Formats: sequence, structure tokens, C-alpha cells
Amino acid sequence: MFDLDQFIADCRAAVRADPTHKSVREIVARAVSEPSGVIAGLGEPQRAEVQKLYCSDDVTVLNVIWGPGMTIMPHNHLMWAVIGVYTGREDNIFWRRVQEKAGARVEAAGAKSLGERDAEPLGCDIIHSVTNPLSRVTGAIHVYGGDFFSVSRSEWDPETLLERNYDMEKNLRLFEAANLTYANS
Repeated sequence: MFDLDQFIADCRAAVRADPTHKSVREIVARAVSEPSGVIAGLGEPQRAEVQKLYCSDDVTVLNVIWGPGMTIMPHNHLMWAVIGVYTGREDNIFWRRVQEKAGARVEAAGAKSLGERDAEPLGCDIIHSVTNPLSRVTGAIHVYGGDFFSVSRSEWDPETLLERNYDMEKNLRLFEAANLTYANS
């Protein structure tokens, strides 16, 4: 079974030994290679939410549960991340900056679908949007190389694709909105 305390200790030790994502990716990959163990350790995902499992200056561990059909707009982290899916699917679109007179916009530059048992690193400069294309929740362990909640970052308007300041509270409310949509469907 997935042992959260040991997982956090392993991630912290990995970051102390190597501040890149490389060692953490192996830890996350090992954890999500047994999805039933993660579910036994964290509980069956029931609703869209972001569960803060651990947060320090050098590493943050989240259990991100995407609601059915949920999409979050393009955003950056300004730190590396490792995403490990233990149930469902995350479709990521990767974006690149395009400078224009009106401001910093993004354009699509690639995509990657992550399914159960996949663990994928994201570099410090990655801009991505995430969609759960399924009619059920998707659960993923997200490990970040820093304090996810204290970094000033950007998001891009989903319609105009123009850059603006990331609004943590607004983005967390998207998870509650997904729960209402799911409950009313």
C-alpha cells in the first residue's frame, strides 16, 4: 500500500540529493505503478479538489483530483513538476509564448496524454493546460520543486490567450465549479 509519510520522506531526500526532478520522477513512477495502492493510501477520489499533502520551501506534494470534463486554462509553475496519474487521464496541451504588440500571448506547441500508471516531468518553463476528458474523476499525484503556493506565476486567458497574473483562489474555485457541474449532470 502507498505510504504517504514514506513517499514524502523519499521526495524530500531526493530533492536534497538532487534539486532536479530526476529522482522524484522515479519515486512518483514507482508509486503510481500500483494504482490500487495509491487509492488505498489516499482514499478513492470522489470529487474535484486539490489536496495539499505536504508543502515546504523545496517540495510540494498534492493530490489533484480533476472533475469529469474539467479543464484548467494555460498556466505555468516556474518550478519543475512531476505528475503521476493513478486513476483516469490528464490531457495536457503545451504552449509557447508569442510576443505581440498587445501583450504576451501563447500558442499551442504540443500535447501529451497521461493515463493510469504514467509519470511525467514538466520543466520549470513549461506552460500547459489540463483537461480531464473522461466522464469520471481523474486522480494524480503532483510533486513540485518548491512551494507551489508562494510563487507568483502566470495564467493565460482561455479565450484571448493573453497573459495575466495567476489567481490561486479563482483556480481552486474551478474545482468546486466542476463538482457542481458533475452533481447537476
